[in-house]
Amino acid sequence: MLSYPSPRFDCRVWRDHIVAPPPWRCLFAWFKVAAFLGASDIASNSAIQLTIQANRRDLGGFEVARLLPQPQRRTVGPFIFLDHMGPAEFPPGAGIDVRPHPHIGLATVTYLFAGEIEHRDSLGVVQTIQPGDVNWMTAGRGIVHSERTPRRARAKASRLHGMQSWVALPRDHEEVVPSFYHHPASVLPKLTRGDVTITLIAGAAFDAESPVNTYSPLFYCDAQLPQGSELPLEIDHEERAVYVASGGVRLDGEALRPGTLAILADRSSPTLRAHADSHVMLLGGAALDGERHIWWNFVSSSKSRIERAKQQWRNDQFDRVPGDSEFIPLPE
Repeated sequence: MLSYPSPRFDCRVWRDHIVAPPPWRCLFAWFKVAAFLGASDIASNSAIQLTIQANRRDLGGFEVARLLPQPQRRTVGPFIFLDHMGPAEFPPGAGIDVRPHPHIGLATVTYLFAGEIEHRDSLGVVQTIQPGDVNWMTAGRGIVHSERTPRRARAKASRLHGMQSWVALPRDHEEVVPSFYHHPASVLPKLTRGDVTITLIAGAAFDAESPVNTYSPLFYCDAQLPQGSELPLEIDHEERAVYVASGGVRLDGEALRPGTLAILADRSSPTLRAHADSHVMLLGGAALDGERHIWWNFVSSSKSRIERAKQQWRNDQFDRVPGDSEFIPLPE
């Protein structure tokens, strides 16, 4: 999972990927969230509690927008990390190469709009994810994985565009046995509300439930709104947010431009209205059962557990990824 959490949250910033053939073998980018994001409060009578405007950063030919965490809002439900990656256009021979790296205490969720990524992990799983599929990897007590553009995709020009997120595990499941599940697009519920088409990626919403197994109540949806369409957000979850990936919408009269994450006010039931063909992500769920610490790729309710994970990675005590001998060193 591509990541560069902020030191502001007791984290270390780290980023590793390859977007071009040798000699550009890798690129490490360090950013502070305060310089990377913009956030604003909304009037108390609005359906929106807070908006976050992510500034896109070009990491050597690959753009990523960070939405969570950020100074004014660390989580929405169990979602503790949210990135909009791309769209990126790669010439022949280029792509991403995220070398093997560890995770604990979370589930990573990859969902693509375009392109493909080959996932490999320390369980021995090798899985290519394509648009509309879901890769759900539960790290639990510890897992290592890599993400690369498949060799066949590098033979010609390619594109990559999608969302990556982390879901923090409940305290009583932080140390579960790691697992990986791939869900093809064909098994995810496809819903319609008027002219709006919704894919239920995970969790429960709009009177439907995704087959993706989760450890806490949540929802994660991909909504396509044609110009002039409306979508009432009657979603019965404690914390909710709307992210405008493209197009433009109004949320009870408040205009939201592309790249905006809007945190909904408690108990509000606003309506989305599209004034252009729009692509919107809906997410949230039950609030986390206590504070979480993030350091590099580790999430835990315990700082000492993170220290132990750091020592384990430093001492090569995590399982390795079969067929992928590279690794990202522990940030020092």
